[in-house]
Amino acid sequence: MKGKNILLSLAALVLVGPFSSFAQNVPLAGVQRQLASYTGEYFQEKIYVHVDRPLYVVGETMWFKIYCVAGDTHRALDVSKIAYLELIDKESNPVAQMKISLTDGQGDGNLIVPAGLANGTYAVRCYTNWMKNFNPDHYFETPVRILNPFIVADDMPAADAARVPAYELQFFPEGGNLVSQVENRVAFRAAGRDGKGVDFKGALVNAKNDTLLRFEPQRFGLGSFRFTPAASEKYRAILQDSQGHSFTSPLPGVQNQGYTMQVSDSADQFVKVLVRSQPESMAAGLSLLAHGRTAKPLALRPVMQNGTAVFLVEKAQLSEGITQLTVFDQNPRPVAERLYFKRLTKGLTIEAKTAQNEYGPREKVHLDLMANATVEEAATLSVSVYLLDSLDSPDPIDIDAYFGLTSDLQGTVESPATYLQETGTAADAALDHVMLTHGWRRFRWDEVLSDKKPDFKYLPEYGGHFIKGKITSTETGQPQKNVAAFLATPDLRPTLFIAESDSLGNLRFEVNKLQDTQEIIVQTNTRLDSTYRIEISSPYSGQASSRRWPQFAFSSEQETPLLTRSVNMQTLNAFMARPTLRPVFANTDSLAFFGKPDERYMLDAFTRFPTMEEVMREYVPGVFVRRRQKKFQFNVLDNITPQGVFKDEPLILLDGVPVFDTDKIMAFDPLKVKKLEVIDALYYLGPRSFPGIVSYTTYKGDLAGFELDPRSLVQSYDFAQSRREFYAPRYDIASDRASRLPDFRNLLHWSPTLTTNAQGKQGLDFYTSDQTGTYRVVVQGLTPGGTAGSGEYVFEVKPGVGQ
Repeated sequence: MKGKNILLSLAALVLVGPFSSFAQNVPLAGVQRQLASYTGEYFQEKIYVHVDRPLYVVGETMWFKIYCVAGDTHRALDVSKIAYLELIDKESNPVAQMKISLTDGQGDGNLIVPAGLANGTYAVRCYTNWMKNFNPDHYFETPVRILNPFIVADDMPAADAARVPAYELQFFPEGGNLVSQVENRVAFRAAGRDGKGVDFKGALVNAKNDTLLRFEPQRFGLGSFRFTPAASEKYRAILQDSQGHSFTSPLPGVQNQGYTMQVSDSADQFVKVLVRSQPESMAAGLSLLAHGRTAKPLALRPVMQNGTAVFLVEKAQLSEGITQLTVFDQNPRPVAERLYFKRLTKGLTIEAKTAQNEYGPREKVHLDLMANATVEEAATLSVSVYLLDSLDSPDPIDIDAYFGLTSDLQGTVESPATYLQETGTAADAALDHVMLTHGWRRFRWDEVLSDKKPDFKYLPEYGGHFIKGKITSTETGQPQKNVAAFLATPDLRPTLFIAESDSLGNLRFEVNKLQDTQEIIVQTNTRLDSTYRIEISSPYSGQASSRRWPQFAFSSEQETPLLTRSVNMQTLNAFMARPTLRPVFANTDSLAFFGKPDERYMLDAFTRFPTMEEVMREYVPGVFVRRRQKKFQFNVLDNITPQGVFKDEPLILLDGVPVFDTDKIMAFDPLKVKKLEVIDALYYLGPRSFPGIVSYTTYKGDLAGFELDPRSLVQSYDFAQSRREFYAPRYDIASDRASRLPDFRNLLHWSPTLTTNAQGKQGLDFYTSDQTGTYRVVVQGLTPGGTAGSGEYVFEVKPGVGQ
């Protein structure tokens, strides 16, 4: 019931509420109703991952912290209990995958970088099961650099290799279409094969090769120009980079009929939206819808000025961050659209400071943190302290830039933090170019206006991880419906899950409290039918986003620092290995999934009989053992009905694994069984009920050599990673400081779950290693109110200091 209430409240958070500023005859009243109905069908999750460093050598450990928030408020969202984290290559192929438990919208873990990876830029990708219903551009991604020193330099991409540059030049008419006979503003984005924006000189030419205008990007390959296209004319752009290479790209086709949209922002209280049409008469009857994350949607009617529809949008009524501006005709249908960004006034300022700027090796460092939010409230912080070296690494994405900007944009935005940090006319123009070239929306208007309800294939994992599979017939290969399947993990604490196939043969087990890699056994009740085949599906997403991360070129200057980094990594693994596993759920001999049994027999407390039949007949009065047609059969005494006995056989378990052949359990060596438990009442599990339970537990919970039915599916399965603790040595004792054991750590400290006090302060201590150089402190944080912030600080470690 609690989960249902949360989901309902989340649905209410999505864009609902009355429109303001529109008269009763404005046709957008129907659009409002349809949009509220559509968005009310789902809630949106966003994920941010703080990765401890931007660069790794194979064999090093990556530490990370996951923040899962509501898409509109950015408050921590306690719905999904599992996050899926992947390390993917430039082709979006996963090279490592894992599941992380989420509690109150947060989780953390680590990943050992696989030793066989090639040199290159990879991406850490993270999402929930619910997020798989939507465009993969919703998934979180951040680039990391991975180097493999065991690959010789000749196999690496050379920085100075001669090659012909390849550029991608895209054009984005403001509003969506290039329309003839009216002035159009056209934004553009030019990027190289490495994904980075390029500088160039450009010229716009017509079909006769007449140069109409010249243009160049403002920054990161982004910019815009204005011109009035002629009807049925074809245009192309010619660009030339700083090396003199040329590249040609066509503009979108010119529409002889349509709408253009021009948005201008000034220092006053309004955003002006001009909509022109061809022919001019089409501008009559237009309406504008403005909607963002948190503010109420606005529906506006225009003022007509010389055939131009003018909308004045009051800034105070817009959400901070991104607002979607959509123009509708009188039908109403969307005819033009773009994004607008309102600068953020609420923020979380994080400062980090050490007592001194320089330290010596193996010296104690005290770090003071101060998180000042616009609204006074505690903040949850994650902190990383690592060595800056000369190896080329990508820029990490800050949490405030991600939630405030890039999480609602398409594609890769270079240096997103600069757009939020810089102010002024040039900064506003650059930010507007981002809105024009990376704009998108999280739904399709044709689906909204057709009252088509979203079809959600993936449910939020509120109660635990979903293991999905499929049942087919071994004879026909066809899916089988209404078949019960049992999933178990052999254990001292029996854990069993049951699912029933739907009309397409699909299964869904909801599992919880299982961690790390375990063996799962999935089977059907072979007493009823033995012709079923079960397959388990991968829970990871097979979709790729449109993001491209800049690749790197390895140069000879980086060979020495890479060798040093590699030697330090191998020395660290050899001499400073420490256990890092700290289980959250200890696997002890405690209650099974069925709770406290009605009968329990610890067999070592009794005379041990050589056969299971003797054990059952002599010690277990609640279970009747019979032979029918030369086969054993169990019948459990029904404690609800006086003198009653269940007619059907109970659920028989061995270490939690169902056994459907009673003869096999009767042939099992009783000296391998430590405990026998009985439930002598009707027991309900999932969609099925059982006339009692008879559960056997071996000494190690590993089935003790019991031969499973050959039709059972047995495979290794990765559940959510158990909690890991970051280890770092302490040098508060003189003998430890004088130890000859090398300490070549480049990651000095990692804290995923710090919380500030009422004054916004927090402190932590750590020790430097034997590696000298400049160290960076990176802090990411989020308040309960959804305000994100980040901070950085550097200090030096030098030989001879502090001795």
